Amino acid sequence: MIYLKFFIVDDSASVRAMLSNIIEEDGLGIVVGEAEDGSEVYADILAKQEIDILLIDLLMPNRDGIETVREISPYFKGKIIMISQVETKDMIGEAYSLGIEHYITKPINRLEVVSILKNVRDHQLLEKSLIDIQKSLSILGTINQKAVAASPLSSMQNPIIQSGKNILFELGIIGESGNKDLLDILSILYQSEKVGNRETLALKDLYEKMVEKRLGPTALEADVRREVKSGEQRIRRAIHQALEHIASLGLTDYSNPKFETYSSSFFDYTQVRMKMMELESKDPDDSSHSRINIRKFIQALYMEARHGIDG
Repeated sequence: MIYLKFFIVDDSASVRAMLSNIIEEDGLGIVVGEAEDGSEVYADILAKQEIDILLIDLLMPNRDGIETVREISPYFKGKIIMISQVETKDMIGEAYSLGIEHYITKPINRLEVVSILKNVRDHQLLEKSLIDIQKSLSILGTINQKAVAASPLSSMQNPIIQSGKNILFELGIIGESGNKDLLDILSILYQSEKVGNRETLALKDLYEKMVEKRLGPTALEADVRREVKSGEQRIRRAIHQALEHIASLGLTDYSNPKFETYSSSFFDYTQVRMKMMELESKDPDDSSHSRINIRKFIQALYMEARHGIDG
């Protein structure tokens, strides 16, 4: 059996121990190295240890996660997962632009960590298998030179995910915990369309498929129900944040192209206008929260992401 190698960077010894226990107790791989600061992490060290997945804290005393990822990302061939209790959108957006795969929030939630690491592990193992297959085919001379030269990693990229990330970034929610749920739903809708299913899935079905994608088909029913409820709450919070972001753009510049594009397609105009008035008066009104149309938001997100793929 293939075991992926993990390296953990966090200035908290308890967090490093907790992550190590989760990784090894759940059979996700082996932890072959740790560091308490980004200044101790270099691409050549990771390469020498053949690290597959790097988990790194966002904020550290000497060299933070952003600086470290910027330093090593051009050379590190594995996957990078950011960890932090800080959810500053600019910093998280920069981290995603540098190539991190996922963002885990503190305090550490075992279910979230296992779900994310399983996805990244499965993706990484599949990429390794494709690389091995391609090498074998190359030796046999059954593929042409152009196919050999093409990066096997690029073929693994799900276009709807990258397109979706771009839109979530423009909506101001790339750093929200619910963005992972939304991206999983985009992937589900994209795969469903690719196999010829054009029926509109109910939100309940989407949530259940999203959880099954993370926890696997053998997950306990109680765990599925709990994660479905948590996922819906994360999505709802992310959409509220997107609404606030778009409304704030409209307050600053009513002709802002992002405001013009997204305010009507993702939300109801009345709702956006109410949020603008709320922000302008600085008098929060939670009464509008119940009117969030999650289905409309998801449909608009999928259409925009598909448009991004088609160019």
